[in-house]
Amino acid sequence: AALLWSTILLGCSCGPGSPRVGAAPLLAATYVLDDADGLGREFDGIGAVSGGGATSRLLVNYQEPYRSQILDYLFKPNFGASLHILKVEIGGDAQSTDGTEPSHMHYENDENYFRGYEWWLMKEAKKRNPKIKLIGLPWAFPGWIGKGENWPYDYPDITAYYIVSWILGAKQYHDLDIDYIGIWNERAFSSKYIKLLRYTLDKHGLEQVRIIASDRLWEPISFVMLIDSELHGVVDVIGAHYPGTKTVQNALLTGKKLWSSEDYSTFNNDVGAGCWARILNQNYVNGNMTSTIAWNLVASYYEQLPFGRCGLMTAQEPWSGHYKVESPIWITAHTTQFTQPGWSYLQVDGHLEGGGSFVALTDGLGNLTIIIETMSHNHSKCIRPPLLNFSVIPQRATFYLRGSFYMVETLQVWHSRLDFESGSSSLFQQLHPVNVWKGRFSLNLNVDEVYTLTTLKTGRKCVYPEPPPPQPFPSSYKDDFNIRNPPFSEAPNFADQTGVFEYFVNASDPGDHVFTLRQVVVQRPITWVSDADQTISVIGNFKWVNMTVTCDIYIEKPRDGGVFIAGRVDNGGIYVRRTKGVFFWVFADGTYRVTGDLAGKEVLMKGLSGVRDNAWHTLTLNIQGNSASGLLNGYLLWENVTVSKPKNGWAALGTRSFEFAQFDNFHIE
Repeated sequence: AALLWSTILLGCSCGPGSPRVGAAPLLAATYVLDDADGLGREFDGIGAVSGGGATSRLLVNYQEPYRSQILDYLFKPNFGASLHILKVEIGGDAQSTDGTEPSHMHYENDENYFRGYEWWLMKEAKKRNPKIKLIGLPWAFPGWIGKGENWPYDYPDITAYYIVSWILGAKQYHDLDIDYIGIWNERAFSSKYIKLLRYTLDKHGLEQVRIIASDRLWEPISFVMLIDSELHGVVDVIGAHYPGTKTVQNALLTGKKLWSSEDYSTFNNDVGAGCWARILNQNYVNGNMTSTIAWNLVASYYEQLPFGRCGLMTAQEPWSGHYKVESPIWITAHTTQFTQPGWSYLQVDGHLEGGGSFVALTDGLGNLTIIIETMSHNHSKCIRPPLLNFSVIPQRATFYLRGSFYMVETLQVWHSRLDFESGSSSLFQQLHPVNVWKGRFSLNLNVDEVYTLTTLKTGRKCVYPEPPPPQPFPSSYKDDFNIRNPPFSEAPNFADQTGVFEYFVNASDPGDHVFTLRQVVVQRPITWVSDADQTISVIGNFKWVNMTVTCDIYIEKPRDGGVFIAGRVDNGGIYVRRTKGVFFWVFADGTYRVTGDLAGKEVLMKGLSGVRDNAWHTLTLNIQGNSASGLLNGYLLWENVTVSKPKNGWAALGTRSFEFAQFDNFHIE
């Protein structure tokens, strides 16, 4: 009924509507949109982050046509989210929130521009929208860059060379032009390094690549730029994270473009959509920010990892093909389908009298887009920062179009209403065009709504048939890693949480173990969070209780090397160091251990196994109820170990330290 009422309102001339009997009159206010005295700041686009980390991990394993459908919802113009910007992690072999992403240079003398999935994702985005802007940002760095120190700025020339190599590799191997490059996600910046990075970019003919700093807070970067003219000259964009729609005076004084270069990070239900709608407008209205970038693009990681379902949409079941186009996708479309980078904001205050906000943008060629949001406080809370109280009430807004917009006669109307009572939200619906009479039109605005009014007629809400229904991870799962030319460097569904596990061709093996999975990080990286001291990759269904995990293992490190298989693994991501479970370890010195934790502190059983390095062995871990047992090469090695907690969790494999080791014929029941 509410939708019908607004449709009727919009279809009629825009004089005052007859008030309902006994209803309090709506708060009425007028707003002027005029370009006669010039325009506001240039709009730089709306985007999302893949990475920081491993947030797109499961996406690549989807079968067609579902994988392409997901990509269309994200990137295809005038289809779904129609994103203007894709920001990716420059993998650094270290934990960066929900997993590790592989570096293009694991070691000093190593270069490989086909690892991971961000190259593939950038190409898929460009295929759909050739104009999409690309950003690269490191969260972590391989250990060799710091020469043993957990710091990337001691040898800034090495770090700059490493980052520029990634940009050159993107072009050479994938024909991708990187538009912007960042410094170090949410960590300290070095003015010396930023200047050296600019010099190195220019030396390699990459003058067009712009620098964003510092992907943390507005300060101290803004203040330092004001007192260091050379730094001011090389930083193109000041990027702040989770600014709460506010900026600071020093940032404005620099005269630079201001971006919310990471924002949102909120569970993708309708409250998440409300958060996103509010900040997309208010980052400019309150903070002069001309780009807002969501973390993250698509929730394609196991949901029980940190920040589950904090993507614009959800695609975490490649084994079933199920995915969900969440409401933030259609909130994005309200802005992205009717603007482009290079448009300009109009100079307006942007605050609505009854609460909420509006922005207006133009391409300078006569087109006008107005986006209005009336999100209430409790229905638009983002994960951070805390949101001060405010109120929004139903209201009547009258807009006067002046300057070059005076001749506009009709505006197309797109509408969303987040319904928190019945749960039946209406998302991105096209309503009747609104007639503009002598440069004037009025609109009755309810609470928790988004309107786009635009001269553009290109908007579309495209919908694919429903994907397959959700299914749990298969309860019987095998991978023998026998793939000669894998499309990706990592085996499907394994989610690396410390270290990097890659397909490996074992050229020296006589037969059974030519194609394996190998852990390849052999030096602790320059970390972003506290990676474990062991490497680990998890897989499966977090709800699993009873399971048998079998895997062939090959320890490469003599004397103190070691590997494990595990079940009921209860943690990962930024919390990987506190991971518990049932871990069955064997070591190159011929001993074994059973522990209740990844750190190996909680020893449940230990003894001799006879295992040696540089030989294949088969480990089997069986967990039933409160009891666990282990087999080596098919023979019982230990039994009757009592396991009380955790009650459930993933399966996993990994190594004792940052060391080479191989795995083959992985099997879970």
